[in-house]
Amino acid sequence: MLFQHIYDEDLAQASYLIGCQATGEAIVVDPRRDVERFVALAERHGLRIAHVTETHIHADFQSGSRELAARTGARLHLSAEGGPDWSYGFEGEPLRHGDVLKVGNLRVEAVHTPGHTPEHLSFLVTDGATTEAPGFFLTGDFVFVGDVGRPDLLDEAAGGVDTRFEGAKRLFASLRDHFLPLPDFVQVWPGHGAGSACGKALGAVASTTVGYERLVAWWAPYVQDGDEQGFVDVLLDGQPDAPLYFGRMKVTNKAGPALLGERPPVPELAEGAVHDRLGAAGDLVLVDTRVVEDGALDHVPGAYVVPEGKKFATYASYAIDPERERRDLVLLAADAAQAAWMRDRLGWTGIDRVAGFVTSLEGLTAGPAPSVAPAELDQVKDAFLLDVRTATEHAAGAIPGALQRHVGRIAFRHDDLPTDRPIVVYCQTGARSAVAAGVLRALGFQDVRELTGSYDGYAATVLAKDARPVPV
Repeated sequence: MLFQHIYDEDLAQASYLIGCQATGEAIVVDPRRDVERFVALAERHGLRIAHVTETHIHADFQSGSRELAARTGARLHLSAEGGPDWSYGFEGEPLRHGDVLKVGNLRVEAVHTPGHTPEHLSFLVTDGATTEAPGFFLTGDFVFVGDVGRPDLLDEAAGGVDTRFEGAKRLFASLRDHFLPLPDFVQVWPGHGAGSACGKALGAVASTTVGYERLVAWWAPYVQDGDEQGFVDVLLDGQPDAPLYFGRMKVTNKAGPALLGERPPVPELAEGAVHDRLGAAGDLVLVDTRVVEDGALDHVPGAYVVPEGKKFATYASYAIDPERERRDLVLLAADAAQAAWMRDRLGWTGIDRVAGFVTSLEGLTAGPAPSVAPAELDQVKDAFLLDVRTATEHAAGAIPGALQRHVGRIAFRHDDLPTDRPIVVYCQTGARSAVAAGVLRALGFQDVRELTGSYDGYAATVLAKDARPVPV
């Protein structure tokens, strides 16, 4: 048996390739859209991808299940649980609770584990060549290391109304009926790790066991004691802000993500040809991928700010709403290879319209990005303060009068922000506020300023000054 955990730190998302080396067959669970990685991994181990499936209709990334099945000819299996409102809009073989997929000598059993979503499946994997006992449990967004999937995303990001309460009760039942009865030795491999917004306290290690979660997880005593209401209350309290692109992911993943096929290289565009096509009146918009500090020194008006790095896909999903942004994207990249890397990661959240890349910003920049120092904040007449941190960060300390709105919501919820007042944006250190400020400028807001040093800078100057003892 071959078991491969494929993890992306950017979106904190896990995919799995599991193969029977005796027969050369493999199954992939929860693949991303950059399916070449899974094809190459299977080929490296002498395996043929015969089956593709997913645990549920994902909200945080664009599923690659349909893409991978189309690329390899594998059988695509999709949950048939959850009722008609949770039926997939594209073809796949239906999977129901108790169904078993045979992958050579391996048994992959579907277990209906609703709560995070109504149609959610987990997968018990048994290496039939050595034992009749299951050894691995792929839990998707059902059970994480030290936590469980949040049941409120349908309310927070997908337009649901009070679905969280029923979802929490279903999650309680799933834990009681389908998780705790398993043997202690069963390994638990979840769909996400620390940094994902799909839970509030996800562990930073890749896997756990049923026995360990039974011993230490916060939820275990509630389920073992039958305290459903206590479980619901604790689970729903303090869940993190849900980025609003999650709602778009739910819709497209349910209907069927567009097939990308073999993609050509990203073309390099001449800066001169790009210049006149940028801006609100043009058909292109730049994605400025420089580090935040460089962009602040010499910004590109109207560009999206998405620093290249470990959180490129995350910040891009916060900044760019492809349903509203009708212009094609131009990437700042060092070369075609880096541009292709960026295009792949944009595709992880369904941002597909990339026209090309440029290697230089000559003639496109306009000097330092508008900003204001914390000590001069009270001199900005009629300033509108916008805190783009999480609600938890805001509650721990904020500038008086600031509106809290997570950076992942600005591109999707900005109609109530003023157009006739200076907007001063801040986060904790400056990275998220640069992304948010870029969004607002790309949307046409005329006076958007970043708070120098963000909240840390404010605390180190204004708050520190206010806290000094008054001389007597």
